[in-house]
Amino acid sequence: MYSHIVDFHVHTDNSDGNHSATFMCERADFNNLRAIAFTDHCEVDRCIIDSAHERAVFQTFFEIEKAKSAFFGRFLILNGIELGQPSYAPKIAERILNSQKFDVVLGSIHNLRNGYDPYFADSFTEKGVDDFLKEYYYEMIQMCKWGNFDVLAHLTYPLRYFFAKSGISVDLNIYKSYVDEILKLIAKNGIALEINTAGLRQKLKKLQPEIDVVKRFKELGGKFISVGSDAHYAADLAKNIPEAFKCAFEAGFSSITLFQNRTPIQLSIAEEI
Repeated sequence: MYSHIVDFHVHTDNSDGNHSATFMCERADFNNLRAIAFTDHCEVDRCIIDSAHERAVFQTFFEIEKAKSAFFGRFLILNGIELGQPSYAPKIAERILNSQKFDVVLGSIHNLRNGYDPYFADSFTEKGVDDFLKEYYYEMIQMCKWGNFDVLAHLTYPLRYFFAKSGISVDLNIYKSYVDEILKLIAKNGIALEINTAGLRQKLKKLQPEIDVVKRFKELGGKFISVGSDAHYAADLAKNIPEAFKCAFEAGFSSITLFQNRTPIQLSIAEEI
């Protein structure tokens, strides 16, 4: 067993989660978590056409502050955000980041510039998967060049849906040049690579990314690893985080990283027999 459990990728009902920040904190307290980061979605490209989407950031911040007051001294509660597609509208992204005092900013790509998100697709073809991934990783590279975030979230996000909806397994080695460039960029910029455990709860049954990518990040000079359940339900809070710790440790990392005031703090991966 591990001496502490944390979860740095958690959603509430202010975005697409199903429970309030307060209820999620009750679950975290019951399970003796050491720290939790609320990272509700803000899809930057949606903010271009829907100002209400941007305003939701303020409601999330308000709910987190209430939870901090209610659970003060029990465990660490961090104010985060999952900023989707920030490089599609960088001025809006910067405005959002300047609107609140965030502890941690997750950068992610969910959809392409045409709005296509595999989460909403019914099925896929092998060619469709290949075309999507080439454009997806190109856009992720642009986001990493922009670089104003702390954690790269779920690098292999689309693989969940390719497998769940069409049984398509992706050999990530095909996209090695893209992935290596992404890993080099975040290593150079001091950005953490997230080990996301949601895939273990889904048909994919894999960490995202898997250990070979985490090892490659280490080889390319990566220093920071974050872990997150991507929980949208209280029951999934911190689910499979020990597996993420084990993956990080076996890939050569002796610690995982939390961000407070957007400053990295290392937590030793202490494993007890």
